[in-house]
Amino acid sequence: MSDLHLLNLTQVRDLLARGEIKAQEAVAACLGRIHDTEPKISALLSVQGEQALDAAKSLDAAGPDTDKPLWGVPIVVKDAICAKHAPTTCASRILENFVPFYDACAVARLRAAGAIILGKSNMDEFAMGSSTENSAFGPTANPWDLSRVPGGSSGGSAASVAARQCYGALGTDTGGSIRQPASFCGVVGLKPTYGRVSRFGLVAYGSSLDQIGPMARTPLDCAALLSVIAGHDPADSTSAAVPAPDYEAAVAARADLTGLRLGLPEQFWGEGVDPEVRDACRAAVDAAEKLGAKVVDVSLPHTPYAVAAYYIVAMAEASSNLARFDGVRYGYRDPSAGDLAGLYEKSRGAGFGDEVKRRIVLGTYVLSAGYYDAYYRKAAQARELLRRDFTAAFERCDLLCGPAAPFTAFGLGEKKDDPLQMYLSDIFTISLNLAGLPGLSLPVGLGRDSRLPVGLQLFGPAFGEDVILGAAEALSQALPSLPLPRGIAAA
Repeated sequence: MSDLHLLNLTQVRDLLARGEIKAQEAVAACLGRIHDTEPKISALLSVQGEQALDAAKSLDAAGPDTDKPLWGVPIVVKDAICAKHAPTTCASRILENFVPFYDACAVARLRAAGAIILGKSNMDEFAMGSSTENSAFGPTANPWDLSRVPGGSSGGSAASVAARQCYGALGTDTGGSIRQPASFCGVVGLKPTYGRVSRFGLVAYGSSLDQIGPMARTPLDCAALLSVIAGHDPADSTSAAVPAPDYEAAVAARADLTGLRLGLPEQFWGEGVDPEVRDACRAAVDAAEKLGAKVVDVSLPHTPYAVAAYYIVAMAEASSNLARFDGVRYGYRDPSAGDLAGLYEKSRGAGFGDEVKRRIVLGTYVLSAGYYDAYYRKAAQARELLRRDFTAAFERCDLLCGPAAPFTAFGLGEKKDDPLQMYLSDIFTISLNLAGLPGLSLPVGLGRDSRLPVGLQLFGPAFGEDVILGAAEALSQALPSLPLPRGIAAA
């Protein structure tokens, strides 16, 4: 099938399960697409083509297995997530030659379900960024417009899914790093509840914020991925011992939005949102009302403090987590260091990029004696107020919604030299990470002027992924499908 790469994850999975195509055909289709598009977008840092074909041959020899729900499906994994015998660099020079000898829990569960790991995707270094321009190995381009960013830090995963290089991908979300690039690239991206997916094998950035999640072309595809990777993991002390439902069944059970109370937080729809983004998202809300949803106006009054609170908490945790990369145990070691202090200074100075250094310094500052109470403690208090805002809002509605990002994809280099403007691009996603809640970005059309994808964010109470996915799938069926991204349409 020459158009095999155009199918959605669940479509190709069903063909594989029925034996109508071979796993080797699915892998070959993706590798062919990578060959055609990768020189343009640079979505992947490494491709495990031979390993993937060998895995596909083994699966084909055994035949389809009904006990493996992703049998033969090629998947891409963000390069902050460990995969055995595949480079895991976090897009940093300091981990340039690191190859793990084990799989992250999420990757192990994908393999156990029959999925085939195709490659590792580009990202902002150590997941610190909103554009995938901070990668030590070069930026990724948006498949819709090669002069624009794909978002970040999971921009490589989003671009790979949008370019039809794979049928689904794993990303990580610390402050919007799944949802914002999903919005920019016109794909579906889900940040699960904190603790729903194991963080074992994820290279930590902000330990109280990080979460692995799926990225795919439809909410149903994300449901299929989440059903595999969700669930308690005893190797992760922050993993929630809460049973994970059958997310695909939950999606299938909702035909429309009858009875669903949809809250619109006033802070997500006002000043600072580009008109074309607001109009596209508002049209999607109108479609939700036609499907039976009841729209309720709500307020999240402490939202203006979310960005400041997030960057204090995230940078403090990054300062602590990245202290382990010292040139002693693993990673880059500067050969010219004359003593221990020189080893630390030169190895970290050469191994880390500018944005990582900036966040380490700021994080160390807010944790230092005399400043902890003034900054970190205040940020923790603001975090609690944000949680209370969400609790109050969900007493009045089932889900909340608003734009996933205040604008469509911006130009490569446009915000790179202005960290504050870059940080503000995550203004609508950050608060969910501080509260530990689930959220999903759903493509709802193209901006009137930019003709670039716009994402609507649906977010719900803790462990409410089934409701979010069901509502997103029902709404997606009522909205026009996006065309093939024009930046790689000729590939």
